[in-house]
Amino acid sequence: MAADLYGEMQLEAAPPAKRRLRDYLPGAFVTAIAALAAAWLADHYAAPLVLMGLLIGLAMSFLSQDKRSHAGLDLMSQTALRIGIVLVGARITAGQLAELGPLPFALLVLIMLAVIIATVASARLFGQDRHSALLAGGATAICGASAALALYSLIGDKRVDQARFTLTLVGITVASALAMTLYPILAAELGLSDQQAGFLIGASIHDVAQAIGGGFSFSAPAGEVATIVKLTRVALLAPMLMLVGLWLARSGEADARTRIPLRLPWFILGFLAVAAINSLVAIPKPVQSAANTAAQALLLLAIVATAMKARLHLLLDQGWRSFAPIVVATLTSFLLSLAAAISL
Repeated sequence: MAADLYGEMQLEAAPPAKRRLRDYLPGAFVTAIAALAAAWLADHYAAPLVLMGLLIGLAMSFLSQDKRSHAGLDLMSQTALRIGIVLVGARITAGQLAELGPLPFALLVLIMLAVIIATVASARLFGQDRHSALLAGGATAICGASAALALYSLIGDKRVDQARFTLTLVGITVASALAMTLYPILAAELGLSDQQAGFLIGASIHDVAQAIGGGFSFSAPAGEVATIVKLTRVALLAPMLMLVGLWLARSGEADARTRIPLRLPWFILGFLAVAAINSLVAIPKPVQSAANTAAQALLLLAIVATAMKARLHLLLDQGWRSFAPIVVATLTSFLLSLAAAISL
């Protein structure tokens, strides 16, 4: 198995120079079927979409042993992911940042940095690799599974293996689902106002849909605040990836052949370009809605394909300490967001 500097694990160590369309069909087809099944279950049983995609993908991981599926799975886990990240930029506008205000925005930046630093700093305490902690902290600080996928595209399986990455995705998704249920109740028990509750929920819940859903479960005004706060966190994805890329490039942990160059990959530049266009031009609502739907679908395909590529026997070898970075990141995010919300 091989990994490129800006991609996930490839099932084929030496793929042929030219491929035909039919080479991709088996892996792409089974990924699409699994993603449709996950979407159906999530819609009919009100289950988290990402979690359903992960579980179904893991259940079908035996298919990755068939070499005919390799090209399609690699395509879905890499190309679909990168295009999805570009389309996420359609959710972001500069107006959202302006509407939030300077103080809450500054608090969000500080929370993001603190969560990442605290998670990485705690890695040694639990005997975990700091790159795994960076993955968990960055994903928690920004937007859950989407940020984890984007971060892993920078870190690569040379630093975090496929089993640990899949475990991180599972842990983040479960933590986000629990937070969506518990945080509105805690906000009500603490007597927070709509603005405070909206900030707490939007600043601490990992997944976009669950953060927005948790906000509206508290109240409509809180849901509106949570939406703006959460989308502002998503806007911080590109700056965080830039910082992570620079840190990895300057860390000196790899030789010259494996260091990440001081440049941004095309999908991050695309993300920034789409966000800039969305800020400067009034994109029609149907186009924006279609972009958001496409982004969600592509990211789901990437998650399913990534889970299908996982080796379950490696996943089972991970102990309870592997979840420690996710727990640390989640608790740090909640406590700092609560302190910031109370101060507003």
